[in-house]
Amino acid sequence: YATLITVNPEDVLGAAGVIFPGQGSSPPAMTALRASGMDEAIREVIRRGKPFFGVCLGLQVLMDWTEEGETDCLHVLAGTTLKLPPGLKVPHMGWNNVCQAVSHPLWRGIADDTRFYFVHSYYAHSAEPAEVAGTTAYGFSFISAAARANIFAVQFHPEKSHRQGLTLLQNFVRWDGGV
Repeated sequence: YATLITVNPEDVLGAAGVIFPGQGSSPPAMTALRASGMDEAIREVIRRGKPFFGVCLGLQVLMDWTEEGETDCLHVLAGTTLKLPPGLKVPHMGWNNVCQAVSHPLWRGIADDTRFYFVHSYYAHSAEPAEVAGTTAYGFSFISAAARANIFAVQFHPEKSHRQGLTLLQNFVRWDGGV
C-alpha cells in the first residue's frame, strides 16, 4: 500500500482507504475542513463505501455537533461531542481499557478489555446505540470506538498504543470496508 499525507480533497477521493488522524480542537479543524473542501471529500469517501478510520478528533468531528465552541461537525454519525464531566481530571490521559461492544474485523487479534492510550478532553456521545463498537470507563462509560458500515473511529490513539494499536492499524489496512 502507498501512503500519502494530504490536505487535497482529490487525493482523498482517489484513495483506497482513509485514516483521519486527530489532535487538537474541533472548531479550527472544522474551519480548515470546510475551507479546503475536505469536509465534502470525507463524506463522499464514506458514501462510496471506502474504508474510513477516524482517530480521536477524527471520531469527534464525525458527529453532528460539538459543544467545543458550539461547532457544527460532519453529520456522518448521529450524536454530539461533549466535554468530559466536572470532577474528572481533564484531559483524560494515559492507558485505559476498551470493552468491545460488537464483533468487528478491526478487533481481530485484539482481546476484549485491552488497554489503549488516550489523550482527550471531549468524548463522542452517540444517538445510535448500534454504532457503538467499544466503551471505556473513566468516571462514567463513554464511547471509545464507533462503527457503521465502512466507518471505524476511535477516541484513543492506536499509534501510541503499543502492539494492540499496531494490530488495529494493520487490521484497517487489510479491511475492505465490510462488516
